[in-house]
Amino acid sequence: MVTLESLVPADHLLRKVEAAIDYSFIRELTEGLYCLDNGRPPIAPETLFKALFIGYLFGIRSERQLMREIEVNVAYRWFLGLRLTDKVFDASTFSQNRRRRFDGTDIAQQIFDHIVEQAIELGLADGTVLYTDSTHLKASANKSKFDSEMVAKSRAAYWDDLDAAISADRIAHGKKPLKPKPREAEIKETRVSRTDPDAGYMVRDGKPKGFFYLDHRTVDSKHSIITDTHVKAGNVHDSIPYIERLDRQRRRFDLDVKAVGLDAGYANAPIAQGLEERGILGVTAYLRPAGPKNTLRKRQFEYDPKADVYRCPNGQELPYSTTGRGGYRYYHSDPEKCRECPLLSSCTKNAKAQKTLTRHVWADARERVDAHRKTDWGKRIYDRRKETVERSFADAKQLFGHRYARYRGLTGVKWQCLLAATAQNIKKIAMVMDQTTTTSPA
Repeated sequence: MVTLESLVPADHLLRKVEAAIDYSFIRELTEGLYCLDNGRPPIAPETLFKALFIGYLFGIRSERQLMREIEVNVAYRWFLGLRLTDKVFDASTFSQNRRRRFDGTDIAQQIFDHIVEQAIELGLADGTVLYTDSTHLKASANKSKFDSEMVAKSRAAYWDDLDAAISADRIAHGKKPLKPKPREAEIKETRVSRTDPDAGYMVRDGKPKGFFYLDHRTVDSKHSIITDTHVKAGNVHDSIPYIERLDRQRRRFDLDVKAVGLDAGYANAPIAQGLEERGILGVTAYLRPAGPKNTLRKRQFEYDPKADVYRCPNGQELPYSTTGRGGYRYYHSDPEKCRECPLLSSCTKNAKAQKTLTRHVWADARERVDAHRKTDWGKRIYDRRKETVERSFADAKQLFGHRYARYRGLTGVKWQCLLAATAQNIKKIAMVMDQTTTTSPA
């Protein structure tokens, strides 16, 4: 006699996954989406999602191929509770459930959140230190087939706070507050894909050009459990959704975040201010200044906070002039002195021979956060980035099919990223718990 149980190796990954994870919550989450007294008996929702997890765990990108693999793989059948003689459901079951039953719901987000909660309950994550970065997924769209349209850029969540800070800064400098004016997102000409309009045309140094999505991911420092994944178009800056997603994690999982490690894309004044307001220590990568070569850099101008002036390398002071709606203070030099300065040609190309520097109203917070990078504890936190979020993305691309968007449209790619992150967390929990069990004394 041969049983399905006996055919699955004792050390198979799916045995570890089955032993470590409780999937019963999936039925409870989806109960309201099923009809109890009409139609044919449905496939159990936990079976449906466990089948999808198999696809991500073993790098099977095609759902049709996944069904073929389940037909012949006894471990997959065992994991799904299918006997050798049971017929495997059709691949269209996945697409039809996505388009009909789960359309307009956040079921993938809820499943992801429940798995994170299980990791927290097991002591595998605590949120003390979080790492965030983004990676690009190539959209299923030809980069040469697009239309040029005027599109509004993404709205920053901190605009209301910034308006208040601008008014306070102007009053402190003896200026009248600016007249109230509703902020509107900047509208600019943008390439819009004819195949997948939700994808964004990405142009970044060192990155491929074309239509992409960005997966903004946060991982916990303890065991690299993914605590958040959020998808945006490829042309949305990393910093736009960060604070909002950080707040969501703190609320949803009741995390007491002490510090965060961030890439250079998150090194700006609004994020630094947001972290300080929340009592979180930020450590960001060095952001290389942009601008032409052979010109004086802003860092070569010394800022005197007491006098609120900048001093140029030749000793001239640039006093405060005004604070604009963009949140920047303006400092201007004296053109009469600049015309006779030997550094004029490398300092400014202004026709009036006047140098202008800007300083954000939250620049002090930015400088304090930048200083964390030079401390011993800041260096230790930043060094862990390559072992946490960077490693998480590397595994996602190499093992979980995270290089390409499987679906078209933002909704489909969000579904993909959430399920891929859930599968990674499931695998991490299973491996850590299995290691703990095997190394614990009898």
